[in-house]
Amino acid sequence: MEHPFSPDHPEPPIDEIDRRLISLLNQNGRASYTDLAKEVGLSRVAVQTRIQALMENGTIERFACIVNPEKMGIAVSAFFNVEVEPKFLMQAAELLAEEPEVTSLYHMSGPSKLHMHGLFVSHKEMESFLQNKLYRLEGITSVDCQVLIKRYKSRMGMRL
Repeated sequence: MEHPFSPDHPEPPIDEIDRRLISLLNQNGRASYTDLAKEVGLSRVAVQTRIQALMENGTIERFACIVNPEKMGIAVSAFFNVEVEPKFLMQAAELLAEEPEVTSLYHMSGPSKLHMHGLFVSHKEMESFLQNKLYRLEGITSVDCQVLIKRYKSRMGMRL
């Protein structure tokens, strides 16, 4: 018998209770199973089972602590558009993904381009990153850098 969730039959979408649990966890990732159970009208064990299933199937990738960079002495937040020769794209992405200053890295549509966000203690540290790491990568053809002035909204999780 064919597995019910094969590539020809993908897993069903999450239901409304799962969506509510995810929404509650986005608001407070430290909420107890008991508190979550009260909110969604299920038993603590049922909530624990659902959350475990959401983790196992990859819907919930991980739980994280969101830290305010400024409170940690990180003063510079910058966004980079990095154009790379196509044959060097994967190599550049793998190397940049390992850099501790890089907080997010995406391959964007259009020309062979990476979109990257980085956090730096100072402009001097960012300049050092550019000179000693980014500009030295093989295949980099251009770098556009924009420094954040003020954050109005930052997405944590996703809209359900």
